Parts: sequence; C-alpha cells; structure tokens
Amino acid sequence: MTTSSSRRVVVTGLGATTPVGGNVQDTWDAILAGRSGARPMPYDWVAQHQLPVTFAATLAVPTADVLSKVEVRRNDPSTQAALVAVREAWADAGSPEVEPERLAVCLGTGIGGVQTLLDQWDVLRDKGPRRVFPLAVPMLMANGPAAAVSLELTARAGAHTPVSACASGAEGIAQALTLIRSGKADVVVAGGTEAAIHPLPVAGFAAMQALSTRNDEPERASRPYDKDRDGFVLGEGAALLVLESEEHAAARGARIYGEIAGAGASADAYHITAGEPEGRGAARAMVEAIEDAGLTTTDIVHVNAHATSTPVGDVAETRAIHRAFGEHTADIAVTATKSMTGHLLGAAGALETILTVLALRDRTIPATINLESQDPEIDLDVVTGTARTLPEGDLAALNNSFGFGGANVALVIKSHG
Repeated sequence: MTTSSSRRVVVTGLGATTPVGGNVQDTWDAILAGRSGARPMPYDWVAQHQLPVTFAATLAVPTADVLSKVEVRRNDPSTQAALVAVREAWADAGSPEVEPERLAVCLGTGIGGVQTLLDQWDVLRDKGPRRVFPLAVPMLMANGPAAAVSLELTARAGAHTPVSACASGAEGIAQALTLIRSGKADVVVAGGTEAAIHPLPVAGFAAMQALSTRNDEPERASRPYDKDRDGFVLGEGAALLVLESEEHAAARGARIYGEIAGAGASADAYHITAGEPEGRGAARAMVEAIEDAGLTTTDIVHVNAHATSTPVGDVAETRAIHRAFGEHTADIAVTATKSMTGHLLGAAGALETILTVLALRDRTIPATINLESQDPEIDLDVVTGTARTLPEGDLAALNNSFGFGGANVALVIKSHG
C-alpha cells in the first residue's frame, strides 16, 4: 500500500443544498452571477417573538421538496440537508464500489439537531412527556447527520462528527484527509451540515450583536470587507465531498475535480467568541496547511476567506493573511462568498471548499458582492465587481474556516489536470 506521506487525496464527487441553490451546479451558477440567498424569514415566529432580525439565508429548495414525508418526519433538518447533499455527491462520484470497511464519513456540524431539541421541549412543556417524539434523541444528537449518511452508504470505516463551531465542516475534510493518508479508508464522504434558523439561535446571535440588522434590505446585508458591515447573515444547508485516494480513483477511472493537498489547525485560546485580534492562531493554521501540502506561500494564488462580515472578524483575518503570506499577500486574489450564501456555520467550510474546488476547475474566482467601500484596514486584493480569471497550469488555493471557541482550520486545494 502507498505510504501515508505520499498518498494523495482527490475530490471525485460534490453535493450541496444551499441558500442560493438546491444542488452544486445551481449554487455555483448563482455564486458566479452574484446572487444573494438572504431573504425575509417566512415564519410566524419571527413576529411572535418580536425578533430584532427578520431575515436569514434560508434554503433555496426546501428539503421537503426533495425527500419523502417519512424522511422529513424522522430526521432533524440538519440531517435532512445532509441526506440531500450526500445523494448528489455520491451520484456525482459515480456511486463508487468500495468495501464498507474502507468507506468512512466525516460530517461536521456546529450545533446539530437544535430545531428538534427546542421543538420537542415545547411539546414536553405544552403537551406532556407522552407526546414527545420517540425519535427525538437520535434526531437531536450532533452525530445524527453523520450516522444517517453512514447508514445511507453502509460506511463502516467510521462515522465521525467534528464539532468546532464554524470550522466544523472544514475539520471534517481535514479528518478525511488523515483517514485516507493513513490507509484507514479508501473513500471518505466529508463535509458539514447546519440548520439552526430557529427563534432561539436567531435571538442568541442577535443578543451578542453578531447578526446584521439590515431588515429592510436582506440581500445587501452580508457585506464582508465593506466599511459599513454590521454582522453576518445566518444561513443553513449542507455540503459534502467524496474524497478518495488517488490510486483508488484512478483504478475505477473516476473523474477528478481536484486535490485536497493539505490541512492545518490551531486554537486561539483567547476568547470564547472573539478570534485573536492579530490573527496569530489563524495564520498558524494557514502556514501549517501550506507546509502539509508540500508547498510554499508563493504557490497559493487564491484564498476563499472566512470573512463573515463582522467588523472585528474581517480585520483579524486580514492580519492573519498578512502574517501567513508576508510580502506575497498582495499577489493573492481573495474572495468572500458568504456575501452571497450567508454564514452556514458548521457547513460553511465545506461549502466554501466546494466553491474553491470549482474556482480552480473553471479558472474563475467569484466576486465578493456588496463591497461598495472597502474598509481601509482590509488591505487585500479582494475580487469584486466581476469574476476574475485564473491562469492555466497547476494552481493551489486556500480555504479558511474559523469558529467560536478559537478553532482555526485551513485547507489547501490543488487543481487537477
């Protein structure tokens, strides 16, 4: 067997359901067109609870339009989204034949089955214990989505659930990289899922002043790097990638999108919600990912930034990029796709990894929207206005994901062919 140090990990399948599209192609088309997925929340509870934020980046295609009624009833919305995404990703990969003991799942989530947890508490309080749904516990547990995907694919090499807030989806991909490199699996389905658009999370994020309050213009609310940014837009969805050892993919003649070439992780140990303001921990994750890929900073041409549109976070990441890349910073094309998708929390890193894979495949970096007046502290080459064309040849890009609790994950993606 190929040694772990030389075993390359390639992407052979992509699946997603997002605020801008019900699948990967529709999502990518919307991203290239600069369409926002932010919209008024169509729920009675918004007015009932007098929430200070009345919009979010809800799914473009409800899972109920795709799944059976039984699947919707028996799964939390976070698991429903994961099932939609994994079915697309697995089919996109050509439904690879792999021994169940060589197939694993690494599916992260930031919050897990929060809608089930809170809804069933309402049932208990209002109707009593006999009315609590018998599947409430497996629906609310954080590893419910990973378990459901494992059952869907008969994956027996592990069903892992990294929970590192907004870095969860990226950490799932980093874990998959380790599993395949180590020889413990040949194929891993990896990514993230989140469905936390519910009164309590909305109220909680609003209470900590993390959310934008542009209720009168939701589509313009997520504005990373703009001097008038005022918080992120809460999103939901799932994104999954089928990852394989290059030898396994080649043996079955699989189409290869690109390569997950390196991963880096660190912890700020600074504050439970705020990132370290100088970006030291984030920079360490970036440098580690680049070194893990066997590259140098001059090999990176593009960064899909975490860039949530918060006043403090965007500046801290800018400083981190400068720390990591030094004088090469000016040569890197940076984009912030959360300007369109909103912030999918535990699914964000996985979705943005897919978008980075597609940017390298199509040699096209999507533009950041809503950037009308760039914050002078954000001295980066931000792609805005129109998409930017990348040159031909072998290219490498970086995707950043940072989460509450000080979690930092960076992934290096390389083009293929």
